[in-house]
Amino acid sequence: MEHVLGFVALAAGLIVGLGAIGACIGIGIMGSKYLESAARQPELMNELQVKMFVLAGLIDAAFIIGVGIAMMFAFANPFVLH
Repeated sequence: MEHVLGFVALAAGLIVGLGAIGACIGIGIMGSKYLESAARQPELMNELQVKMFVLAGLIDAAFIIGVGIAMMFAFANPFVLH
């Protein structure tokens, strides 16, 4: 039973860590593309900014869902038999 808890801790760390890396890379790429497109067409900057913030929220939401799943496995683990 102890080895199951070790694997669950490892899995929760991987879920949070890889999710954070993916979210950071995604927001970084999106921000750079926003700045590039705003420099090319400044008249569309406000419209592009709204879309960028909506997408940033969706990217962060996916990461937060992963954190929630990792916390569920860490604190209310369905794989541990009592």
